[in-house]
Amino acid sequence: MDDATPAMGPVDYLVVEFPRSRVSGEPLARLIELVDLEVVRVLDLLFVTKEEDGSVRVTEIADLDGDGELDLQVLEGATSGLLGSDDVDEAGAVLEPGSAAALLVYENLWAIPFATALRRAGAQLVASGRIPVNELLDALDAVEGTEPAEV
Repeated sequence: MDDATPAMGPVDYLVVEFPRSRVSGEPLARLIELVDLEVVRVLDLLFVTKEEDGSVRVTEIADLDGDGELDLQVLEGATSGLLGSDDVDEAGAVLEPGSAAALLVYENLWAIPFATALRRAGAQLVASGRIPVNELLDALDAVEGTEPAEV
């Protein structure tokens, strides 16, 4: 890594499905808090809906509920071009008819110092992953019911 290499944190993506009748503003408010706290930087954000007939369409970020009022003006223009029609098609393939989804690409700003130090040391990421919360809770419940292993 040289001085010309930009300092960046890890970049993740999410596709989160919402039943259309139960879209809540709370998750978006929490995302805005994370942006304001400089924990994450939104690189791309798209909203899609899957109609009952299976068709998928991109919904304007600024007016999610179609009432003519700007719901997410603060995130309007959060598009890096990383998400494209292929991503919309892939998300649409896994969504249930009558649902909506947020496709989010974000940089983990909190990790920039750590990631920069790793790059300076010549390290490179060779694997990563996520443990689904339900699996983690099940594993912790299973561990609670067993005796500790001898060391």
